[in-house]
Amino acid sequence: MAHDDTAFRLLAELTGLSGVSGQEEPLRTALRDHLASRVDRVRTDALGNLLGIKHGQPAGPRLLLAAHMDEIGLVVTQIEGGFLRFARVGGADLRVLPAQEVTVHTAQGDLPGVVASRPPHVLGPEERRRPFRQAQLFIDLGLEEAQVRERVQVGDFVSLRQETVRLGQAFATGKAVDNRASLVVLLRTLDHLQTMAHAWEVVALATVQEEITLGGAYTGTYSVRPHVGIALDVTFARQPGVADEEGVAWDRGPAIALGPNIHPRVRERLVETAQRHEIPYVEEVLPGHSGTDAWAIQVTRSGVPTGLLSLPIRNMHTPGETVCLRDMERTARLLAHFIAELEPDWTP
Repeated sequence: MAHDDTAFRLLAELTGLSGVSGQEEPLRTALRDHLASRVDRVRTDALGNLLGIKHGQPAGPRLLLAAHMDEIGLVVTQIEGGFLRFARVGGADLRVLPAQEVTVHTAQGDLPGVVASRPPHVLGPEERRRPFRQAQLFIDLGLEEAQVRERVQVGDFVSLRQETVRLGQAFATGKAVDNRASLVVLLRTLDHLQTMAHAWEVVALATVQEEITLGGAYTGTYSVRPHVGIALDVTFARQPGVADEEGVAWDRGPAIALGPNIHPRVRERLVETAQRHEIPYVEEVLPGHSGTDAWAIQVTRSGVPTGLLSLPIRNMHTPGETVCLRDMERTARLLAHFIAELEPDWTP
């Protein structure tokens, strides 16, 4: 099986599972099985983070690799005449929600639904020209009000429904590519390490609640106490309407971040590793808060030297997030070589 086939298969599996921020259990259960076959020990902490520990040399330094497993979604706020009003969890793009298929996760099981709105035929000319407001949208389950009230409760979470499919041979699109693509990179990195010796202990951390608080990265890093941390996430790929300074090229490898959230020696080591192994990469300038788990890792306890590798994707925070499968494999190769070549006494 080709490497990009393996990456796509994993991505399709993980994106097909729900894991709205604060409700990551379905994804965590499946991910735990994948991690258990690749590391020496797996555990879940009190907040719901999943940690896989792969031993290095005895008493060796500890490297943290963190990728968030939560996704954007919705939550039921009101039942109105058999329809559901909702709020957004994370930064779901309101512009693309109308007509989007969803799954309402209830105590009695999942219910399929669709985000509905008034048809354009009954709108006035001015209303047709305006973008939808959240108050104009609702979820239709196709059930009578009594059935809805019997099955659904205020506070039930809602995830988007969207199959992940290939675009051409090298790309894939679906929901929750942010950040399931980085979880695939994490697993593929561990695959490479099965045949590579490494002195450092590796802790693969799948964090919760990145989309809303970065809470999983704060608590996970606090318990791991790493000597170095690297966050894995996504960033903006160039596309029509995205200025060059707002995005990076894709199908050119991972974006290696630089800026105040990034330790310069960790970044330099990542760049040197990519160049030594002829792995393509692009640079991403982040002049402030990166908006990723890297921020939480960097400032936990007395501070952690931190790096950030990001996969360029298009259409972020929509059901059509699109990623280059080759970039995922390149990132995993870079990380594996970076880890295998870390000397026991290296310090940033």
